[in-house]
Amino acid sequence: MKKVLCLAASVLMMVSLVACTSKTDELVMATNAEFPPYEYHQGDKIVGIDVEICQAIADEMGRKLVIEDMGFDSIITSVYTGKADLGVAGLTITEDRLKNINFSTPYAKATQVIIVSEDSDIKSPDDLVGKTIGVQTGTTGDVYAADIEKVKLERYNKGFEAVQALTQGKIDAVIIDNEPAKVYVSQNDELKIVDEAFTEEEYAIAVAKENDELLNEVNSAIAKLKESGKLDEIVNKYISADN
Repeated sequence: MKKVLCLAASVLMMVSLVACTSKTDELVMATNAEFPPYEYHQGDKIVGIDVEICQAIADEMGRKLVIEDMGFDSIITSVYTGKADLGVAGLTITEDRLKNINFSTPYAKATQVIIVSEDSDIKSPDDLVGKTIGVQTGTTGDVYAADIEKVKLERYNKGFEAVQALTQGKIDAVIIDNEPAKVYVSQNDELKIVDEAFTEEEYAIAVAKENDELLNEVNSAIAKLKESGKLDEIVNKYISADN
């Protein structure tokens, strides 16, 4: 009887170990795949700069990358509730976000820009006063645009929805990150990017506050990617130097 109990206990322990191993073997990335060239859909796959960076980090850690696509404003929540290991979607480090999660060392510089129609009288951020501006919900463009005097904000779930509203004359401008902005403008001859940038920012990876071990692993992997030149190689694959 004792042998049977011991055997049963051993089996249960093995099952438990397998379950734990399978969980830790995965690195879950929460993202919003509506942000080219950082993350976007290509056929039935999600590709982009952030995806390749996270794949390289997962490879460095010996883990399988799993991508969870969701609304942008759900990413931070997904990380601090433990549903995802990483939040990666062109996330800018802000004091408000740091209340709930930690950020890795930055891996890219970013610029918030203003998209307008070709015949617009908006020439700089100062001209946005009193205008109707489209933003993607939960982004830094959303946060910073709210500080503009007498502005009327129209919030959209996806960046391209804001751009579409601009082409339809429903809003006066869109505030969005520079690289997606270049993609949207290249697809529409009636739009342009205002010369003066709206803000300068840096992108980093979100990690749960209590998970210092994972944060250290991510920072170590980013450092290695920078040192080896792999990070620049990934970025240059999607963003040409003369863009």
